Amino acid sequence: MNLISPAEELQSTLIGLCVAMGIGLLIGTERERRKDNSPTRSAAGIRTFTVAALMGAVGLMLGGIELLALAVLVVSAGALIAYQKTDPLDPGLTTEFALVLTCMLGGMAMRNGLLAAGVGVVLALILVARGRMHHFVNTVLTEQELHDTLLFFAITLIAIPLVPDRFMGPFDALNPRALTTLIVVVMAISATGYVGMRWLGPQHGLPLAGFASGFVSSAATIHAMGRRASQDASLMAPAVAGAVLSSIATMIQLSVVIALVQPALLLAMAWPLVLGGAVASLYGLLFFLRSASSTKQFESVEAGRAFDLKTSVGFSVLLGVVMTTSAGLNAWLGDAGILLGAAVSGLADAHAAGASAASLVAAGKIQVHQAMVPILLGLTTNAVTKAVLAFTAGGLPFATKIVPGLALMILATWFGFWLVR
Repeated sequence: MNLISPAEELQSTLIGLCVAMGIGLLIGTERERRKDNSPTRSAAGIRTFTVAALMGAVGLMLGGIELLALAVLVVSAGALIAYQKTDPLDPGLTTEFALVLTCMLGGMAMRNGLLAAGVGVVLALILVARGRMHHFVNTVLTEQELHDTLLFFAITLIAIPLVPDRFMGPFDALNPRALTTLIVVVMAISATGYVGMRWLGPQHGLPLAGFASGFVSSAATIHAMGRRASQDASLMAPAVAGAVLSSIATMIQLSVVIALVQPALLLAMAWPLVLGGAVASLYGLLFFLRSASSTKQFESVEAGRAFDLKTSVGFSVLLGVVMTTSAGLNAWLGDAGILLGAAVSGLADAHAAGASAASLVAAGKIQVHQAMVPILLGLTTNAVTKAVLAFTAGGLPFATKIVPGLALMILATWFGFWLVR
């Protein structure tokens, strides 16, 4: 049994009191700057918040949870009285709620000072960012983007916990929770690319926008960049840079999908993915530097949808079909069936081949080293699809610049596989 000495107990108490006082001073300082000199100004400032935090700390120290609850009630009553005297034209409750929470954080500081300090800093940041948050919600965020955000959290917090977490279906190849989680992952990645495109703006040009949109679809990005380059030859260098840099997003997305389904496989695939991404980055950087001196203004990215739910569900359905097909081919043809399924699925989506192989590893149907070749085959056939899109959208001048980058990236991934096999 570990006994705490009086000196250690005193030290812990003093640290808790200091953390509580620091929280009160931090939040109180921010609120003090918000006060004005009118008769109806907020009554809570730096002193009130500091005292409230110390009340919570002393209450918990002397009387436990019961006295802390009493301190919170007293602070709440004071906040209610103060609220009655505030300006009726500004009926917000932020200061009053922050005061009550500060008292509670003071009590928490006596039990867990680190957690209390962290929550206090977050609260202070929320209060400081008032103007930016209001501007973002009222001006920047569109109605469609708000709808997409609510849909994303509804699926994440409601759908995922409800679906079963076990392998079922033909050949026991499907895990409903993993497939639902992948829908959320695709939505999140698409939203990240969308936010990146809106944040970058037209002044950053096609290369960075191409990298961001690659998180939505690298193949679609290459097609769009090819069309832009064919319409305006002066945009060839930045369009090629954006197209090649979008392949880095493919590597990142593939890494996320593999890590989500089977983390051990990601460790085995580290060298191929890192080398492939590095080569794509260097090749894209060459064209990025060429486009740096360009003064042409690019079209801005209009507000739209952060993600397409049908596309995300379609990806999961495609993955389910690929996983079932691969499991069936594996049962009938052995390892050759897995390779054939990965090559075919890679023509449509490289991530589907990676997720399928990772799922087979998670289900114990194949070993980690057996899953590496199917993933690389999927990447290879997907690069073929991108090369075809580059030629059909941008013509021979665009394709002759894109295909070498894709080829070097694929060669680098296979070289990484050779290093670790």
